[in-house]
Amino acid sequence: MTTFVLVSGGHTGGWIWRDVAARLRSAGAEVHAVTLTGLGDRRHLAGPGTDLETHIEDVAQAIDHVDAPEVVLVGYCYGIYPSAGAADRRLDRVSRLVHLDSPMPQDGCSMLDQVREQMPPGAARERMLGMRERAEDGWLVPAPSPAEWQAHGNLAGVPAEALARLARLASPMPVGPCEQKLRVSDAVAGLATTGVFCTTGGTMDIAALEGLVAAGLPLVQHLADPRATFFELATGHWPMLSTPDALAGVLLRAAAGEGHRLAPASAA
Repeated sequence: MTTFVLVSGGHTGGWIWRDVAARLRSAGAEVHAVTLTGLGDRRHLAGPGTDLETHIEDVAQAIDHVDAPEVVLVGYCYGIYPSAGAADRRLDRVSRLVHLDSPMPQDGCSMLDQVREQMPPGAARERMLGMRERAEDGWLVPAPSPAEWQAHGNLAGVPAEALARLARLASPMPVGPCEQKLRVSDAVAGLATTGVFCTTGGTMDIAALEGLVAAGLPLVQHLADPRATFFELATGHWPMLSTPDALAGVLLRAAAGEGHRLAPASAA
């Protein structure tokens, strides 16, 4: 039986996986959805000292409290940073690390470092880089309003009911986890991985990644490993809300080692 540990992004919590988790369980999988400290129904635990290290420990503890010998660890958006950090500390417990429409974390970089260096110019980038300025009391970023979700959330495909739930349950986000630099060893790059690109309104897909590998970009060469697989979903940034059936299917296939594989630079 496959066991999934699902880690959500900023302003949300474990609740966001409700529909996907139900579909995974109906397929016979075990599912554990993590709510990070200071988010979701744990928002009351946020404090000025809440940082990336706090969230890494949240995910590591979730893995420790699963009875299964191995888990498929899924990090969505910001959630890939604590997922990568926890995977580095629990290498023998993570059978596959899934990047769900998320960046590729790098040792020594924070999420906002990578936004600054890699995200295309535009309103979404400026909004993310302005988190500290928007933060109440200098550390807590308010939850987006419904209008802000619509303007900046890439909500393609999300039905009205799910959007209303997102707006109702969204929590403030401590800024500290987004600013703290991730520290991971090279061993994380050796884990079996899967990348899932949401291509509607997104900035990366399999073809673009193949181009980067073929061009010899050092940062992505390890993604041509046969254990690295990739999928695309023709939806916006919230596939667990817009296409839960398709996302559950992709996660099950990823756990089985399926998906598109990249050719090494020399063979591309």
